[in-house]
Parts: sequence; structure tokens; C-alpha cells
Amino acid sequence: MACAICGIRKPRRYCPGVNGDICTLCCGKEREVTVDCPLDCVYLQEARKHDRPAPINPDDVPNKDIRVTEEFLEEHLELLTVTGRGLATSALDTPGAADRDVRDALEALIRTQRSLQSGVYYETRPESALARPIFDFTREVLEEFHKREREKLGMAHTRDTDVLGVLVFLQRLEWDRNNGRPRGRAFIDFLHGSFAEEHEGPIAPASSLILP
Repeated sequence: MACAICGIRKPRRYCPGVNGDICTLCCGKEREVTVDCPLDCVYLQEARKHDRPAPINPDDVPNKDIRVTEEFLEEHLELLTVTGRGLATSALDTPGAADRDVRDALEALIRTQRSLQSGVYYETRPESALARPIFDFTREVLEEFHKREREKLGMAHTRDTDVLGVLVFLQRLEWDRNNGRPRGRAFIDFLHGSFAEEHEGPIAPASSLILP
């Protein structure tokens, strides 16, 4: 029997992504490149520990004019949690969605949110078909957050600039966590682990790239 991917080497492990046995070389080479790896795959989880994302030039990171501090994140932790959970839920519910689709959705959300500051609201929808449901669901989550806040407090406490700051923070996290693989979902995996309802621990500390 040969590897289900290369058809040459002897298989060493079962791959749920191809529903067959594969060799270790193909597992490392094709993981999140040509294979959609389930997030609970033990080999994927082990590889996550050794991921070395490509270095990012801080000058290339978008929206550098938006300053995000630890104090800001602590003050708006509920908003951050709700938004992060919305992104994770919609990405996991969208077959084929990868980190790059979440990046596209976040970029469109930020562009839309920035339009509010200009006084002329304009919704910027992502071009990617996989990013659109992530965009739509996250928009609905944010609208529901505002609605619940108004019902509870009798007013809108969260400002548009607060939403923008949280979205930019998540965008920077995506840049920091993305492993560069075409079907990579390291950021989605991080969102799911950090913002799942059963998660009780603190969010992983951000790097200097995240908090300029």
C-alpha cells in the first residue's frame, strides 16, 4: 500500500483530511497547502507548536494610524470576545474558509467602520465568496451587541471608534498568526481556542506588532 497523496512512499499515519493513510513527508509538505486539515488533527496540532510564520515588516501592516493599547483591550474585553467569537464561529461554519478569508472579511469590516467616521456610511463587502458570510455574520454579531447594550443601559455605550479599534486589533492578530499556507487556519484555530464560550483563561499576550 502506498501513500494516498504521492502514491509512492509507504504510509505512516492516517490523514483525516484525505481520508486515507499518508507518508510523513506528504503530511509535512501538503498540510494546509493542498489538504484541508481538521483543526483537531493531532499532527496538525503538533505542527502548530513549531510553526515559524514569515517575518512581518511592521511598515506593511495596515491601519497603523489606529492605536490599540492593553488598557483599551481590557476596557472593551466583552466587545473583543463577542467579535472574536463571531469571526471564529462564522469561519468554522463556512466550508473551505481559511485565514486569508478572515483577513479579507476583517479588511472589509474595517473599511465599512471607517466610513462611519467620515459621516457617510458605506458598506464595503469582500470580493471573496468565502469571506462574505464571515463578514455578514460578524456584522450581525456587532449589531446585536449594540442592541443588547442599548436595552441594558438605555444608551449605546460602545462607540464606533471602539469597534474599529477591536477590529484592527484582530486584524493585526491575523497578520501575526497567519502561517502563510494557502489553506492555513492557524488564526481561526487561535480564535476558536481564545474566544470559545468554555474558554476561561486570559487571551494570549500580544506581541509588539499587535500593540504599537
